Amino acid sequence: MEAIRFEHVSFAYANEKPALDDVNLAISQGEFVCVVGGNGSGKTTLAKHLNALLVPHAGAVYVFGRDTSDVQTVADVRCDVGMVFQNPDDQIVASVVEDEVAFGPSNLGVDPARLRERVDEALRRVGLAGFQKRDVSTLSGGEKQRLAIAGALAMEPRVIVLDEAGSMLDPRGRDELMRICKQLHDDGCTIVMITHSVEDVVQADRVIVMQAGRIAFDGLPQSLFADQRACANFGIDQPIATKLSCELMRRSIDVGVNLTIDSLVQALSSRGWTHTHGSTGGSPDWADRPRPWDIASNEKPVISFNNVSFDYGNQSPVRHGEKRQGDAGRKSTRRVLKDVSFVIRKGEFFGIAGHTGSGKSTLVQLCNGILRPVSGSVAVKGCNLADARKTAEARRTVGVVFQYPEHQLFAGTVKDDVAFGPRNMGFSEAEVDSHVRRALDMVQLDYDAVADRSPFSLSGGEQRRVAFAGVLAMNPEVLVLDEPMAGLDPALKASFLELIRDMRERRGLTVVMVSHDMSDLASCCDRVLILDDGEVHAIGSPACVFADAHELQALGLRAPDEYRIAQELGIPVPSHGIITVEYLADYIVR
Repeated sequence: MEAIRFEHVSFAYANEKPALDDVNLAISQGEFVCVVGGNGSGKTTLAKHLNALLVPHAGAVYVFGRDTSDVQTVADVRCDVGMVFQNPDDQIVASVVEDEVAFGPSNLGVDPARLRERVDEALRRVGLAGFQKRDVSTLSGGEKQRLAIAGALAMEPRVIVLDEAGSMLDPRGRDELMRICKQLHDDGCTIVMITHSVEDVVQADRVIVMQAGRIAFDGLPQSLFADQRACANFGIDQPIATKLSCELMRRSIDVGVNLTIDSLVQALSSRGWTHTHGSTGGSPDWADRPRPWDIASNEKPVISFNNVSFDYGNQSPVRHGEKRQGDAGRKSTRRVLKDVSFVIRKGEFFGIAGHTGSGKSTLVQLCNGILRPVSGSVAVKGCNLADARKTAEARRTVGVVFQYPEHQLFAGTVKDDVAFGPRNMGFSEAEVDSHVRRALDMVQLDYDAVADRSPFSLSGGEQRRVAFAGVLAMNPEVLVLDEPMAGLDPALKASFLELIRDMRERRGLTVVMVSHDMSDLASCCDRVLILDDGEVHAIGSPACVFADAHELQALGLRAPDEYRIAQELGIPVPSHGIITVEYLADYIVR
């Protein structure tokens, strides 16, 4: 039975080129389909047509035979198709977890006794059992995303559409999301997943590539990833296992096209690979890795954490765009950070990783006094932030860019948005203008082209650059980035990483970056800190921290695929600490 049909569908937002252009598509009941493509290719617009959030300007969309433009059947369409968006804050409406999950089914008139069962079961399936009474504002970004998924599951839809729903989840959370999707798929549910993750795509029945509002590819994941030229043209990453397979075949080692690490290891084993499984090749043991109190440096630390502990029962955090919560009694008193000690040196590129709820975003907000420790101390350039007079200065030194930085935008023009910080710092208008021009230049935006435009008229990538510029305009010495690449396609992601590296080199900035993507941290960072349940689990160079892929897996994280392959095959980490596909291929050939 056909679940979804698009017939010559076109759609355009006001005064813009078509976001969908003559799209024809059929999805059968029970299929698992991944939709990929660059930012702005039309993926989210297509997703919103699946449950009548948008209706075509031309053509028609049918959901189980119902025309989505028929107002009499819209309610039935939305019962059949559950939506989970990229940013959970866009769809969460309640302040208590159980109320949020109950919102949809209660509006459908579900019996109260059955409603409780649905809520508890949905929370259990997403790993939030026991969270029923938690205040939503105390949840991490990843926990909020799980909550949004639970809200969709409680509706018991026939089709679930996930628009980058895993972008804010840690690897364990993404694995759990995929497990849920596979279980639903096995039960006959149709899954449509919008994603940039190749790990998601290789597990799907079918992949659709969107490009400039059209379907550029529709077929098997194996067919897509085996074609390097097509992937490059579409701006899609190949899995590392596939890249290495292709590199080995170019060197006359025929292992076939492998989409997963397990498949590649098996293929090499069948050709006589005999290295000891799981050998670290002499890499340092996890227990021997340097701890923060062992680190010596001639550079004075720009940020110091000394035995810092924090919980939300003692104060209400004020994040950008949120109001202070008055009902502190309902907040969890769970200790979010526990005796955390480390230093960040001037000019360093410092990475922070950890599972969802490990305390990463809380730690970021302690860096410039947005939050204050329950015990211990945070110092910026030697000044303890317990002194309120020092906090204002610290906020000039340390600029924080939050998750989804484009949500920090608010002004009528780009110029006014970027100027907000310098104006509040008391600069003259001439100085403000100079700061704005320099900041826009740093993020590679043309002042004359964008200054007088509304920031909301720009593309998503341009909005993110404007948000960066708003922080850079205040001349910070430290730039703190909380998951800055979430939701970006591979090309934009690479562009932003290069932008951050360039700003560091040109300005001598100290950069602190929180990320779930270990490959980003491995390629950029001088040191990486791993948080586990609010405690410092490890700190050191990427090569040191990523040397034991199995240990990271136990923490709900995932080492870069290159390091995982090296560990599975017993290939040693090179002395410079950077493992590449070329290094692995050279070693295997030798």
